[in-house]
Amino acid sequence: MPKVVVYSTNVCPYCVRAKSLLQRKGVAYEELNIDLDRSLMEEMMERSQRRTVPQIFIDEFHVGGYDDMAELDAEGRLDELLGIPPQETDEIT
Repeated sequence: MPKVVVYSTNVCPYCVRAKSLLQRKGVAYEELNIDLDRSLMEEMMERSQRRTVPQIFIDEFHVGGYDDMAELDAEGRLDELLGIPPQETDEIT
């Protein structure tokens, strides 16, 4: 399974949503809280070229923020990036 990293802060509602989506999918992730660690904030900005949280990485792929991850999920592309097998659907023929 790929390594998932979420850069976050304590008071960010989009961070909560991102972590909740990953939890619903049963995906383990590493949370890096940038609130009190300037070096983590600088690392996040260097890796993502963005200043907002959350910033989400799957291995070295920069997903972006929560909205970007939710869009990938809606398009059916997030599970593949996370290494989750496709869900089988019951089709009526």
